Amino acid sequence: MDKGTPKAIRLQDYRPPAHRIDRVDLHVDLGEDVTTVRAVLAIRRNPDRADAGTEALTLDGQRLVLRSVAVDGRTLDAADYTLTPDHLILTDTPDAFTLETVVEIKPQENTALEGLYKSSGNFCTQCEAEGFRKITYFLDRPDVMAVYSTTITGDKARYPVLLSNGNLADSGDLADGRHWARWEDPFPKPCYLFALVAGTLVHGEERFRTASGRDVTLRIYVEPGNEDKIGHAMRSLVKSMRWDEEVYGLEYDLDIFNIVAVGDFNMGAMENKSLNVFNTKYILAKPETATDLDFQNIEAVVAHEYFHNWTGNRVTCRDWFQLSLKEGLTVFRDQEFSADMNSRAVKRIADVQGLRTVQFQEDAGAMAHPVRPDSYVEINNFYTPTVYNKGAEVIRMIHTLLGAENYRKGIDLYFARHDGQAVTCDDFVAAMADASGVDLSQFQLWYRQAGTPELAVTGRHDPATATYRLTIRQTVPPTPGQPTKQPMHIPVVVGLLGPDGADLPLRLEGEAAAAGTSRILHVTAESQTFTFQDVAARPVPSLLRGFSAPVKLTSDLSDADLTFLMAHDSDAFNRWEAGQILGGRILLGLVADQQAGRALVLPDSYVDAVAAVLADADRDPAFAAQALVLPTEAYLGTQMAVIDPDAIHTVREFARKTLATALRADWLAAHRRNVTPGAFSVDAAAIGKRALKNLCLAYLMAAEDAEALGLCLGQYHGATGMTDVIAALQFLSNSPAAEREEAIADFYNRWKAEPLVVDKWFSVQAMSHRADALARVRALLDHPAFEIRNPNKVYALIGGFANGNPVRFHAAGGEGYRFLADQVLRLDPMNPQVASRLMGPFSRLRRYDAARQALMKAELERIVGTTGLSSDVYEIASKSLEAAG
Repeated sequence: MDKGTPKAIRLQDYRPPAHRIDRVDLHVDLGEDVTTVRAVLAIRRNPDRADAGTEALTLDGQRLVLRSVAVDGRTLDAADYTLTPDHLILTDTPDAFTLETVVEIKPQENTALEGLYKSSGNFCTQCEAEGFRKITYFLDRPDVMAVYSTTITGDKARYPVLLSNGNLADSGDLADGRHWARWEDPFPKPCYLFALVAGTLVHGEERFRTASGRDVTLRIYVEPGNEDKIGHAMRSLVKSMRWDEEVYGLEYDLDIFNIVAVGDFNMGAMENKSLNVFNTKYILAKPETATDLDFQNIEAVVAHEYFHNWTGNRVTCRDWFQLSLKEGLTVFRDQEFSADMNSRAVKRIADVQGLRTVQFQEDAGAMAHPVRPDSYVEINNFYTPTVYNKGAEVIRMIHTLLGAENYRKGIDLYFARHDGQAVTCDDFVAAMADASGVDLSQFQLWYRQAGTPELAVTGRHDPATATYRLTIRQTVPPTPGQPTKQPMHIPVVVGLLGPDGADLPLRLEGEAAAAGTSRILHVTAESQTFTFQDVAARPVPSLLRGFSAPVKLTSDLSDADLTFLMAHDSDAFNRWEAGQILGGRILLGLVADQQAGRALVLPDSYVDAVAAVLADADRDPAFAAQALVLPTEAYLGTQMAVIDPDAIHTVREFARKTLATALRADWLAAHRRNVTPGAFSVDAAAIGKRALKNLCLAYLMAAEDAEALGLCLGQYHGATGMTDVIAALQFLSNSPAAEREEAIADFYNRWKAEPLVVDKWFSVQAMSHRADALARVRALLDHPAFEIRNPNKVYALIGGFANGNPVRFHAAGGEGYRFLADQVLRLDPMNPQVASRLMGPFSRLRRYDAARQALMKAELERIVGTTGLSSDVYEIASKSLEAAG
């Protein structure tokens, strides 16, 4: 692809559409070879655009065969319009008119899984972000909102179920063995929320009574044979609907809510109005086939898509630069829902781990961008951790700054002002500021500036004046296109612990009395000092409680201070964080020793600190299972100026083995105490005990002794739940034991009829640390269960290796890079979205040594030089090369 070909779309160039579409009547005739779509659009010029009368109507359309065009019932000749590969253009149209188009499409040939396509013989749509233009000609942009009627016609034997948005208005049979259904959606929506599903499906059904007394029918549709795996998803839907009523005061607004699970889907799920389409991964679950994490993810994703009914559907984005308006807000909502349903501390830890592992790396790479990007070449590349996860952290900070009561007032005002509209992030912040009276003008830099802010904190105690001073310095590093940054408004929640480990009452200088034991410090300048009064003895500060801002923090806390916080901090997140900081310091020190050729020694003080956490683990097994995990290889990499994957892996494995050996009896005792006989349960307590038990087994397996191997094999063969089976297989996959290959073969033979379980089998092998990992992954590409056109398989095997196995992917010879580039180029003609999502590791090449950078650059140049490359892949490859220099 020529570098000048892709055109950047810029936020500053936004203009309202010259035309509006008020109503859409779609007639979709499903065929085995060709599907015909007749669209009747009620169009008018936009009264908000003074120059609307001079602009031609330009409709988006791709891969459509146009059969006819009519305006107000008059069929147009080819000379009356202009047709290009991407647009249908009409000039001299009335101020208000009806446009009717008839097009033909071939869903069965649609391997990109965007627009209308077929999955396992069923028709399905995915229209976000710009898939509707592959169904019919339209103004495919989110600020064009219309009321839809959709009539679907198809063979009744092949497609007994016909679904679309809204309520079912009518249906009937036709004489030729076909049938039809008409769906009416009374709420205006952008075309990206359109959905259609047709096929042979079965469903489970529940009734939900809203707070105002309306009855809503809930249905989850799956392929026959999966009916026994939808119970958890249905329970999650009911819980999320009730939570949204109780916490946000938001009721569901239609008579029916449908979910359909499909096996071929680029995303996790899609919030189409009243007809959510889900990847089967986030619906199907039973204890024999799904892990505890699967159950939790299903609960979270079902809630996320349901919550979009208001935060995304009833109020939507004006343009795609505002994507975080709906996604960041809805991620925050689903995080809070999951925290209320399970362990709040463990949920917060998991969210921060994900943010640091993925989003912080994005901020440090070539694809760094603000929560609200300034420009893009391909919008599909901006469904990113920055937009979603950092966007959620921005909403969380607003909640922190305003307080729960004012936050709710802001949400209520937001819906009162903007229900039924397509709006901006600025509109959301304005509602929050107006409802609360809090000035958020500087805070809005979080939407405009890319990069992860860095805070450096030092403390000084003065016994003579009984004061304690915290000095906080902030910097925001340069990112592509933003070399200089302004200071951010960062809410830093702190506490002070006295010598006895209790929280001290906090009184800042100038205050008449103490106000609680946790305080928000408003960091708004490059350097600020906060002075606390009435502090008789040197305290230990608890900094950034609850991870109150998405920043990197360094402090002058000693190892002894961190150990003290691990034992006493009342903030559960910070107890965990103290252990991560302490472990990170020690492991990074060992990395330096490894690089210098010095002997590796794990300090006894650190072993004792881990032993203390393990001794107290039964008080909260779920929290202990998190606190006892060493900092990950990815996290350690983010703390290094130049990432050394080999040294990081060597050191972390050394630390695991040392802890395994030194505390063997403790791991063994804790493992035995947390074995849970009896009926399987996915309640928080049972999940916590399984997590701690499997963590103990992981440490025991690191010691590589016969007893540990026996426990692992016993668990693999005897467990009834997938959580324990896959954990044991994972430990065996990294083991030198002869039983390893036998277990891998046995697992596939047991579960080969379950596609989602086979995906786990692919991932376990892709992420094995053994030296033959890449050779095994290459061989698995030819396995009969692997299908390159299925995104789940691609993410499990290829993505599992590239993102989940840093030591083997970053092998010094570059073979991992060549493998990934080969697969990206193989996938790109079929499914550009999936191909581009595999490119993430390449976008961070400048974090590695010169030799690895050169190897990655060579592969990126090979990708960019490929003829016919998609804009999806081109954008990431070219930006990665540009950032590398």
